[in-house]
Amino acid sequence: MPAFVIVQGKVTDLEQYEQYKVAAPPTVSSAGGNYLVRGGATTSLEGGEVPERTVVLQFDTRDAAIAWYESEQYRAARALRANAAELRMYVVDGA
Repeated sequence: MPAFVIVQGKVTDLEQYEQYKVAAPPTVSSAGGNYLVRGGATTSLEGGEVPERTVVLQFDTRDAAIAWYESEQYRAARALRANAAELRMYVVDGA
């Protein structure tokens, strides 16, 4: 069953975040994942304002998504993002 990593939040240091945006994609592809959404324009339909930035990643399984997040390769990319964004990130099982 596919699993999706949902990331929502706001960028607080654009210059630093740009480094993360370069470092993160290779970690996703090497873990078998792919980007479905990567920060496109949003329109709120219900519930108030939407986060400044939304990213959706797809992996083959929940285990693959968690393995990607915990991988040494992605840890290095995450370090670049540490003080550059305020985010919520979670895994959701697909249908």
